[in-house]
Amino acid sequence: MGFTILLNPCMAIIQTGRTRLLGRISSGLVLLWSVAGFGQGTSDQAPELALVDAIQIALGNNRPVQIAKLDFTKSGWEVAEAKTHKYPELKTELLASGLITAPVYTYPEGIFGTIDNQPVPSKNVEISLSNGVTGYAIATATQPISQLYQIHLGIREKELSADLAGEKYKQKRQTTAADVKQAYYGILQSEAALESEEALVKEYEETNRVAADYLSKESILKSDVLEVKAQLAQAKQQLVTTHNNLTTQKEHFNDLLGRDLDTPFRTQPVPPASLDEMDLKTARETALRQRPELKEAKINLDRAGYDRSLAKSEYIPGIGAQLQYFTPFNTQLLPQNILSAGIKMTWEPFEWGRRKDNVKQKEIQVQQSQYQVDQTRSQVLLDVDNAFRKLGESRSMLDVAEAARDAAKEKLREVSDQFKQKTVLLRDVLKQEAAVANANKQYEDSLLSFWNAKANFEKALGEE
Repeated sequence: MGFTILLNPCMAIIQTGRTRLLGRISSGLVLLWSVAGFGQGTSDQAPELALVDAIQIALGNNRPVQIAKLDFTKSGWEVAEAKTHKYPELKTELLASGLITAPVYTYPEGIFGTIDNQPVPSKNVEISLSNGVTGYAIATATQPISQLYQIHLGIREKELSADLAGEKYKQKRQTTAADVKQAYYGILQSEAALESEEALVKEYEETNRVAADYLSKESILKSDVLEVKAQLAQAKQQLVTTHNNLTTQKEHFNDLLGRDLDTPFRTQPVPPASLDEMDLKTARETALRQRPELKEAKINLDRAGYDRSLAKSEYIPGIGAQLQYFTPFNTQLLPQNILSAGIKMTWEPFEWGRRKDNVKQKEIQVQQSQYQVDQTRSQVLLDVDNAFRKLGESRSMLDVAEAARDAAKEKLREVSDQFKQKTVLLRDVLKQEAAVANANKQYEDSLLSFWNAKANFEKALGEE
């Protein structure tokens, strides 16, 4: 029993220190430490990075976000390219060739009849087609007429594709913002754990020193000293694990922000929990108005409709106005300048039902797209409802953790007063100090869980 009394003051050092440390965590707005240096002391000089700034950096530098942005930009140029088909199509064709065999036109004597009883020609005449290199030049201008309807449909379809790319870009931004929030909160939690474990290691080292001094005075058993050493070794091992996990988290976070993996930064404390959430009805209306997935499904429905119209437009004959200029060069028989204008029509009268089959396929695609819109709407509402309930649960858990923390602190105050009056044992004080430490940890976890749930709820609403 004497051994226990001598050892308890050492343990009191540990528990009292932990109480002071966890009291810092739980006081006020539950400020979490932003220093994650492990035996280096360099994190204090790292620039502080606020969550809102981290989100802006990610939206500007995140590689998947930039890829989605380039897809959106590219789709705009595709629309511009589709619009050029409304205007006349200008083509030129040049041909230059050397004749391997020299064609010769032979006009027999009298082939053109007689004049004044003289045959025309009066004898056989041979005329070569050309000498050396020959060729021709053709310039054609074609203005679509009946095809303008199909071109308009194609342009509208490209515009819808651009709108779809814009919604995908918006969705990628929202997903990235939610990922940044959750990663940031995860780093805060790891930093708090690392700070607590660093303090605990120092307390174990001090306890080990005191225990060694007591052992030299034969006041405690050697097994007690070995137990403290084992706890110290375990605390150091846990500290290394937590530090490595935090380093990995920061590397992934820098990669999420699209910057060098080794970029140093410090986090800011978690803000206070906001409890002024919207009601479920308003949340549903907001999500249906903002969620990119639902807008994408509606755009795909419109695209399916235009695809069907394009399939039906294949029944329209292709009619266009054409102006053509033709000139051969280095020839002796062909006319040198030929200019023609007219109407050009292309039509495939028999296609064995191909156009009808294509229309049927597009009609089925329209029906599928409509079902997809309904399914996406249902999934959005389910997502919002689930996120809303999870947020309510996390808020309730935060209230429970806060009440438990306050109760544990009050109980510790009462037990401490009773200990001073010698009405309770030291182990009762240590037990209550451990309860306060656990309550503070539960409150810290509940606060971070609340903010993670809030980030998921904002993502479900379609917000950045």
